[in-house]
Amino acid sequence: MTLHDGGTVLTTGTAPEQAAGGAILVHGRGADARDILGLAPLIDTGGIAFMAPEAAGHAWYPYSFLAPIPDNEPWISSGLRAIEALLARFAEAGIAGERTVLLGFSQGACLALEYAARHARRFGGMVGLSGGLIGPPGTPRDYPGSLDGTPVFLGCSDQDPHIPRERVEETAEVLTRMGARVTMRLYPRMGHGINDDEVEFVKQMIAAMAGAGR
Repeated sequence: MTLHDGGTVLTTGTAPEQAAGGAILVHGRGADARDILGLAPLIDTGGIAFMAPEAAGHAWYPYSFLAPIPDNEPWISSGLRAIEALLARFAEAGIAGERTVLLGFSQGACLALEYAARHARRFGGMVGLSGGLIGPPGTPRDYPGSLDGTPVFLGCSDQDPHIPRERVEETAEVLTRMGARVTMRLYPRMGHGINDDEVEFVKQMIAAMAGAGR
């Protein structure tokens, strides 16, 4: 696998310099930046700048997110740097972290959630759609820092073929302990996808963030 540093980034929405807030959208395994940017018009409340990094080879790391973390390195670290680079681009345009939402689906959700946990501070919001924190069962979750009231949404099927509900529940517990305001919704037999309820919740989260930033 190739590392993701300096990879493709797609953008849509309002120009960052004129935006009320930003959102970083991280795609899942087998998808690309264009796929996840398809969410943008569904959750854009006006005045939002969207950026989506693209994984080299359409995967952020080669194995399951439940595999030992060293097995998925150095690709996890490279993906985390890709998120960091986009946060820096937003910051240069005047969009602070507290006006930026980190959103990911599936493998992208795992990467986005792991980034926020490892770099805890106040974000505009965190959204993990069918994902959870990275690492095998029993991975220490003693992340330093505080999420300082960051709103978090975790949505997943209660029988997802890739994401054990126990990991979603653990993720909710860890982020709550770190000071986030977590909403978790497990949908009966939904499968591995995104539903209208999740989209509506995220849209309201972004509206609240953008309104506070104006």
